[in-house]
Amino acid sequence: MGEGGRVRWGRAVIVGGSFAGLVAARVLADHFDEVVLVEQDEVTDETGVHPHTPQGHHAHAMLARGAEVLEGLFPGLRAELARLGAPVYEYGERINFLLPTGFAPRCETGVLIQSFTRGTLERTLRRRVLESPRVVALSSVRCEALVSARAGAVTGVRYRPVGGGGESVVLDADLVVDASGRAGGLDERLGALGVVVPAPRVLDGRVTYASLNFPRTRTADFDVAYQMTFAPGIARGGVLVAVEGDRWTCSLLGHKDQAPPVDAAGYLGFARSLGNPRLADHLTERSEAERVHRYTHVHSRWNQYHRGRGWPERLVVVGDAVAAFNPVYGQGLTVAALEAELLRRSLSARHSRGGGLDGVSRPFQRGVAGLVRGPWTLSGSSDLMWDQRKQPLTARISHWYNRRLLAAAVDDPKVWTRFVRVINMSASPGTLFHPTVVAKIVRTAVLTRAAPTARR
Repeated sequence: MGEGGRVRWGRAVIVGGSFAGLVAARVLADHFDEVVLVEQDEVTDETGVHPHTPQGHHAHAMLARGAEVLEGLFPGLRAELARLGAPVYEYGERINFLLPTGFAPRCETGVLIQSFTRGTLERTLRRRVLESPRVVALSSVRCEALVSARAGAVTGVRYRPVGGGGESVVLDADLVVDASGRAGGLDERLGALGVVVPAPRVLDGRVTYASLNFPRTRTADFDVAYQMTFAPGIARGGVLVAVEGDRWTCSLLGHKDQAPPVDAAGYLGFARSLGNPRLADHLTERSEAERVHRYTHVHSRWNQYHRGRGWPERLVVVGDAVAAFNPVYGQGLTVAALEAELLRRSLSARHSRGGGLDGVSRPFQRGVAGLVRGPWTLSGSSDLMWDQRKQPLTARISHWYNRRLLAAAVDDPKVWTRFVRVINMSASPGTLFHPTVVAKIVRTAVLTRAAPTARR
């Protein structure tokens, strides 16, 4: 029986066992007799970052809204991570945030944040998910194709062991969830079924990340030190994040030709070039033993499957397979969590009406598009400004407004609090256009010009 004593469906298959696949599995375990995770990497109880998750070693942010959803799906998760040493703190009081217009005020915002490495987060979620007797993980196998045993519907997947050996296996399913990531090959699998999807929307910020973890050897008056990049004049940035195990994660980033070096001297020199001195101050304590991981040519990509022609029943897509965001904005994990929550609501609604699974896929993908649109617009207007040849009027207006919003936020904790709540997806972007905020921005624009470079 399912939620509330309702009859369960048979089997669900999830392609991809990283974050988006794990949170989807948690939802599906409430509705299906069996949930099978098909994962191309070799996964054990100790696996943290997957080899096919290139951004996994870099600083991650679970925005406040995403953390709220995760806590609902995995009760006690925040406390469990805290026991592992992942700090919990007030965003406004414990984040030393250098905006392009100056340092943000250190004030109470009502937004709690917890920071951790992606490896610890996924390891904890995986253990929780696999505790369910209804969830099975198949690792070191690659999904070759979607199977369609009846017209207009996906009825399973075909997979083969990684490395080319062994026979192909067809795994029947009542629902297939693709969480295979930005390079998971879904478009090819869809093409083999005759599904036509529009070209993806791509925003290329041409950003390169270089990250490492190292010990926290002394106390600090912050849990995060951050320098924000801002087109076109501030092409270098970085973040230093307190994580579990009394360690820091440091991610330095640069746009276009400002890529951070990976050698110890060059890495520290890059940090010293930033306007926020806290990063370099603590980086002096690292040894050269810690490996620097580089992630280059990062861009945002939105596959608009909700517009696909001939979209099949019983197939839904989540996570980076739909929309992969520039990691600088910290949106990806939260959007994937919101998609899992949407899937839970969609399946619960079908159960409450006594309906089957036909009719779920298309409305779900439209709902996913609605979840993606807000964060995509919020971050996209900034990424568009890195390319001097492609700056639509809407992006220029948005960029102008954002700069003056940040100028007002430096001197006004109430404006800063609104901004914090919006970027944490706890409030609508519309709150940044409240008449009181607009009035302050107009006054700021009239009385002062926003500084062309960050000031201390």
